[in-house]
Amino acid sequence: MSRKTDHTDTTSLENFLRPIVAQFGCDLEDAEIAPAGKRRLLRVLVDRDGGISLDDVADVTRAISKALDADDIMGGGAYTLEVSSPGVDRPLTQPRHWRRNLTRLVAVTLDSGDKVTGRVTSVTDETAELDVKGRTRTVKFADVVKAKVQIEFNRPAGKDEEEVPEDHEEDDAGAADGTVEEN
Repeated sequence: MSRKTDHTDTTSLENFLRPIVAQFGCDLEDAEIAPAGKRRLLRVLVDRDGGISLDDVADVTRAISKALDADDIMGGGAYTLEVSSPGVDRPLTQPRHWRRNLTRLVAVTLDSGDKVTGRVTSVTDETAELDVKGRTRTVKFADVVKAKVQIEFNRPAGKDEEEVPEDHEEDDAGAADGTVEEN
């Protein structure tokens, strides 16, 4: 006996979810359905430039849940919805993934068999530049077999934020150190 709940098409599901997620300025990174006992688990991964907060995830979750309740794309069976952002171990497969990991250390396996580990310094639609021990190495995405962010336990805090040069001057509203000077 065939049940509609057993064959939800992933492509149709992603096409259904993409505009909902886009309303929040996010990209749909993945949507998958897995069995979970008598239910199914719908896992949805969303992300955007600058990262995604827990409040953003909650907003996207509510919108997806409402849309799924109004549509029959999941069929009549019970399911659990889980929305989150990709973890650090998520492979870098799109230029946007590389862009979102500027300044991070990545390990790359190329189709030539070469393995390169370096810090992402810039990204285009076709390439990423890595700082490999002080030397720039350009990696073409077409040549990448596998790429992942490396977890750095000793990475100095604040490295993800833009640094203000010491000789930077502010206008009268505030000093470079964030203090306000009264006249």
